[in-house]
Parts: sequence; C-alpha cells; structure tokens
Amino acid sequence: MPADAEAHALSALMDLQASRLRARVGPGGRVVPLAEQDRARWDHLLVRRGLEGLRRAEELGGARGAYALQAAIAACHARARSVDDTDWARIAALYGALVQATGSPVAELNRAVAVGMALGPAQGLALVDALAAEPSLRDYHLLPAVRGDLLARLGRTAEAGAEFARAADLCANPREREHLRARARDLAR
Repeated sequence: MPADAEAHALSALMDLQASRLRARVGPGGRVVPLAEQDRARWDHLLVRRGLEGLRRAEELGGARGAYALQAAIAACHARARSVDDTDWARIAALYGALVQATGSPVAELNRAVAVGMALGPAQGLALVDALAAEPSLRDYHLLPAVRGDLLARLGRTAEAGAEFARAADLCANPREREHLRARARDLAR
C-alpha cells in the first residue's frame, strides 16, 4: 500500500515505538520510565526509519490520521535529546487532535500528562480529575499512576503514595506493578 498514508504512519509508529525497547527495561527486568531512559540505547536506525515513514505519510496527506498523530507524538520524543528538551506543548496539541479523531479517554489521559509537563502539574491534575468518572478508565491502572505522579510533583506525597498503591493493585503486569509499589514506598519515606 505505497500510496496509503495511514499504512506509512502505522509503520512509522511501530518503528518509533520499537526503537525504545532496549531502554525500557533495566537490570532484572526493572521498568525504566521514559524520563530515566538512556537515549543512547534507543535504536537510531529505527528512529530514522520511523521519521521517514512519518514524513511519507504527511506527504500523502495523512497528517491527521490516528496513526499519523500517534507517530508524530512518538517522533517528538525521538527528536528530543532529553525529557526536558521534549516539545510537551506540541505533544499536548497532538494528543488533543487524537482525542478529537478517536474520542479515546486514554488519549485524553495522555494529553493530561503532556499538559502537566508543558504547563505544570496542577493543570495536568485538573484534566486527570475530570476523567475520574470515565467508566472505561475505572480499572485502568495508569489513571491513578498519572494522578500519583502529578500529585508527587505538587508535593502532595501522601496522596501520591496512595494513588501509586491503588495503581499497583489494578496493574496486571508484575514488573510494572513492582515499579508502582516502589514509587508508593519511596513516597512513604
């Protein structure tokens, strides 16, 4: 499908996401959050292929497709030398467009993370709190995990620890669950 923009965008998204695989897991299978990843461990060949695929999708007029928007978000991360160099305002805008295109509450939660990075944790927390009643997120462990992170950044450590503990209880992945429990323990000290 050489003329299908979304096919190029999906390929780009897969390459960009796969480029970070080696950096996402530390010794003993420990989860390594994006902020702590060694970007030198990212596969830069896959990054280049992903950026090229995204460019091709955009040339074909597919910049607003769901896969193209997700690939553009991944490209923002791939282009940044560090978390601090990341264009969080652009990522928030791209997630806003993805929410418009898909209506996805998970995309809205991700937008809240980006808003929290771009404009501060209080604004991100307001968006997360607005999602609290969303039925599809009721048992989604990343909702309390994101809330916990934003609360921790606001210095509300007791509340943050409780949110990380709740997130761990909801999480099915044992490695991720242990990461969330560690976050809760660290905040209890």
